[in-house]
Amino acid sequence: MAFSASLSFDKRLAPSDIEASIAHVHGLGKAGILQLEEVDQLVEALSRTGDELAAAVFEFQPGDEDIHTAIERRVRELAGDVGAKLHTGRSRNDQVATALRLYTRENLSLVAGLLIEFQRTLQRRATEAGHTYLPGYTHLQRAQPVLLAHHLLAHGWALARDVDRLFATLERLNVSPLGAGALAGSSLPLVPDEVAAELAMTSRFENSLDAVSDRDFVAEALFDIALIGIHLSRIGEEVVLFSTAEFGFMRLDDAWATGSSMLPQKKNPDVAELARGKAGRLVGNLVGFLTTLKGLPLAYNRDLQEDKEPLFDAIDQVTLALVAMEGLMGTVTFDTERMQQAADGPSLVAVDLAEWLVARGVPFRDAHGTVAALVRESVERHVPIAELIEAHPAFGEEALTLLEPGSALRRHRSAGGTGPDAVALQMQRFVGRVEIDAARLSSWTR
Repeated sequence: MAFSASLSFDKRLAPSDIEASIAHVHGLGKAGILQLEEVDQLVEALSRTGDELAAAVFEFQPGDEDIHTAIERRVRELAGDVGAKLHTGRSRNDQVATALRLYTRENLSLVAGLLIEFQRTLQRRATEAGHTYLPGYTHLQRAQPVLLAHHLLAHGWALARDVDRLFATLERLNVSPLGAGALAGSSLPLVPDEVAAELAMTSRFENSLDAVSDRDFVAEALFDIALIGIHLSRIGEEVVLFSTAEFGFMRLDDAWATGSSMLPQKKNPDVAELARGKAGRLVGNLVGFLTTLKGLPLAYNRDLQEDKEPLFDAIDQVTLALVAMEGLMGTVTFDTERMQQAADGPSLVAVDLAEWLVARGVPFRDAHGTVAALVRESVERHVPIAELIEAHPAFGEEALTLLEPGSALRRHRSAGGTGPDAVALQMQRFVGRVEIDAARLSSWTR
């Protein structure tokens, strides 16, 4: 009993199970399997049971193996002999699958909402950043100057893909398994289409074997959440780096950092580090569950009880992480002077110097070689690169304007790039995307 019981963790499915059970009872009434008064008795008993669970006054009994049997037991206590009809035309297999879909639908919608709020915070911080710029990195080496707004919106667009993935998963999971029975349907004249409609599901199942054994939606939800965790981890890693004395690009608000138990001078980026660390846990939930699914024969197997704990944990952890990281990024202070000083090094405009030659008819590979040779000479001879550029016949004094702070960055004009005009357009498109997704979310919020 201790090994097989799931009540300790599946209690959180209670509201979803009550909702699905009420729809099932209504379906039995529409099919003529239950009399109208029996439907009313069962719905009243289910509603009262739901109220008791919500108020935490529900009394669980030693024989309650899971939340589904506990609810049925209480309904029988409240409704008497009619309570024994609750399970008519239904198996725990299609019952659990339906409740879990409803739970997942509700909570993925919640996660999508938190993602949209985080996007709005990044949008606000990008707007506040104005024309502030910092080094952009590849291989963690300074590469080219980029606007801070461009950098922040890069994370915003990654979160936009996360939102889109959640919507796609919601579309696929919004199918009702009720009526599939244990695995082969029922000889009773059930009305699964009407039950699906009451549950605001797009349709009912097409194949009863598939309906009770399908947990693709759990695997997809775990993947979506794992990738959200990876994106939060990437932001967290940058916060950890950028808030060090070595970088000094940002300062954390005291409310979103911690002190050291021993070192008085420390301000530790614990929220960012935990976001980074939780990503491993979220990936582990996904990999563990995929391993559980591997090789299961049709239809239902008790292995599928292992779908709930990784899903519950993933939703709990990503919800906490999104709230915490949104708070952190909403309060961080950027050291704009330090950022811009780091981005104003002459080597960061090397590719712009090469493109300056390209604009004058020099093939790019030749231009690349010319600039690379000048950079190497500057390093080896300890000569400022500005002197070498001014003296070089292909450049001259005119090209020195590229070395002025922010000059090269302002010349960037390609769509989607870091130039001011391109970023302004990108901001408009980003705001539009967030608002579209917020409207899409409203259709999933009940």
